Amino acid sequence: MRVAVVIPAFNEAATVAGIAEEALQYTQTVIVVDDGSDDDTATQLLELPVTLIRNDTNLGKAASMARGFAAALAQSMDVVITLDADGQHRPADIPRLIEAAVKYPGDIIIAARLQGRDSMPRSRRFGNWQADFWIAWAAGYPIRDSQCGYRLYPAALLQRLGVRGGRRNSFVFESEVLIEAARIGCYARCIPIDTIYGGSPRASHYRAASDTMRIILMVAGNLIRSGLYPLGLLRSLGLLAHPGITLNESEAKSPDALS
Repeated sequence: MRVAVVIPAFNEAATVAGIAEEALQYTQTVIVVDDGSDDDTATQLLELPVTLIRNDTNLGKAASMARGFAAALAQSMDVVITLDADGQHRPADIPRLIEAAVKYPGDIIIAARLQGRDSMPRSRRFGNWQADFWIAWAAGYPIRDSQCGYRLYPAALLQRLGVRGGRRNSFVFESEVLIEAARIGCYARCIPIDTIYGGSPRASHYRAASDTMRIILMVAGNLIRSGLYPLGLLRSLGLLAHPGITLNESEAKSPDALS
């Protein structure tokens, strides 16, 4: 299996080199997209055998991922793994994502932050729980940690769906792709990983009010267009079996919002 790792980075000089170097232990193809950083993010990578793509200005996460995906697909990769540059995703979990991809070929694999969740602020946990509920409803099956960007995508799925760039879609893509993928028979499978929160010295790039509202509007639009998808609600709650997917217990059981 040909594996590429794509790392979007914006002002991550303190952590990006360590993350990229560790990722290189598991694949020879590591692509870092510097999203117009005004610190030494790019300089930190000059000694490493990675593909460095630089945006002239800060375009947002979705646009950076789109460029990284394009570079990976141009090299005929089979799967693309995305992880953040801030140290909250451990490259050591890459083999587990690949193992899951072998077990579930053609599906998205989410490295779900289900272990040690107490390190995440309660407000963030509650927000993630809400997102899981709405996105699972629109997708039509239970999804855990829908907001985690540590994922494995089949290259064929990326070629089929593409990525909408632009700042307005910066954090919408990772939610929207789960819904759109489900409609063509591609589902999200979860493997549990440790929750690492607060490891980066800089503030989160996620803008709680505006980015959350964009995700809500995207999901609401999908539900309205599908007639509120009542079957999807029942399936997402585990009250009705999904005809196209069988979930194991760890995937189907929804985590408590504040556990």
